[in-house]
Amino acid sequence: MNVTVLVDFENDSVRTAIDVADALGDRLWGVRLDTSDKLVDRSLWEEMGEFTPTGVNERLVHKVRAGLDAAGHERVKIVASGGFNAARIREFEAAGVPVDSYGVGSSLLRGDNDYTADVVLLEGRPCAKEGRRYHPNPRLERAV
Repeated sequence: MNVTVLVDFENDSVRTAIDVADALGDRLWGVRLDTSDKLVDRSLWEEMGEFTPTGVNERLVHKVRAGLDAAGHERVKIVASGGFNAARIREFEAAGVPVDSYGVGSSLLRGDNDYTADVVLLEGRPCAKEGRRYHPNPRLERAV
């Protein structure tokens, strides 16, 4: 089984990728970057102003690859997702960005139907990926 772990939960993809690779060792196949296009990963904060820092961008992927390699995890693959379509993949590939696989789910949808079902509360306490939060919805009913 190819175990792939989302590493942008705390918006610190380089650190989280290394921590996950250290913890899982050979059981880890890859890490997935899926940073929102409205967020800047913590590893890029000092470099802002020289490129578009939001979302999954070329610099972030290079930093994650370098971090994994420096920590001895050269075999761990990188999956990039979040706003990828054929044109964006062509740009990354032409630039030699070290992505091993792309997630393209939303680009396959027609219309404006992009939707996620994130866990944002756990036993009544906030537990959401960075950039997400609980939004009450009076139309929802508790399933029993």
